[in-house]
Amino acid sequence: MEQATVREAPPAVPEGHEGAKADQALLQAEGVGYRIHGQPILRGVDVAVKSGEFLGIIGPNGAGKTTLMRVLAGIARPSEGQVTFAGRPLEQLSDRERARQIAFVSQNPGLGFGFTVRDVVSMGRYPYRRLWEGWRAEDQVAVEAAMAATGVLHLQHRPVTDLSGGERQRVFLARALAQQPRILFLDEPIANLDIRYQLEVLNLVSRLRERHGWTVVMAIHDLNWAIRYCDRLLVLQAGRLVACGPAQSVLNETLIETVFGVKSRIDREGERAVRVEFLSE
Repeated sequence: MEQATVREAPPAVPEGHEGAKADQALLQAEGVGYRIHGQPILRGVDVAVKSGEFLGIIGPNGAGKTTLMRVLAGIARPSEGQVTFAGRPLEQLSDRERARQIAFVSQNPGLGFGFTVRDVVSMGRYPYRRLWEGWRAEDQVAVEAAMAATGVLHLQHRPVTDLSGGERQRVFLARALAQQPRILFLDEPIANLDIRYQLEVLNLVSRLRERHGWTVVMAIHDLNWAIRYCDRLLVLQAGRLVACGPAQSVLNETLIETVFGVKSRIDREGERAVRVEFLSE
């Protein structure tokens, strides 16, 4: 990654971010269900997301990972149950207020042709601008700082459609950073990236989380990356919560065989799991 040429501004504290405690439940789901045309996709999911943690959501294809992410982020409303943010029902937050607190980076963000990197990162400032209000100095600072922090400043005039997959993911992370959220949702952020860009993106997320105090919730399919980066893991199977707890204790050979249908061996250094190896029959 190129060395950024603009110095990053000190992290701002967005409105409503004051007073968060490390062990506080920032986001809570109670009995959450979700149906499409009467078909249950999520079934009675309970989870409390702590302020400042890195929570990974794992499970086989079709388990409901993306749906749960969308419900927790307020993009989709649950059919049953409730989601609260900082003790407040999420549905009571206006779209603008929610966007100041929550950023969501989807697996394949849809953008039309013609948008440059700067255009995309600038979109992160929309929740802070009033109708007909011009571009402010603080918006400029936030956008420049976000591009510098994610290493895309040198790409700012390039069309996003011309970038590699890893570069695009850094641009969308820059947009989220410019948004100055309290919680970041990432839906399979390293899908379809080669190993170099997978490592680059996950390291970048970890650095941004540490620097800006983000709470991160990430759906991820690679179990080795999950145990390396996540504090806790939430395991879904057929829309149901199977397990949720510290990554080191939740992920074991029995759970992997039960949920994913494959045998495995977990290499450990002392009590710490360091690698999952999948075994042939």
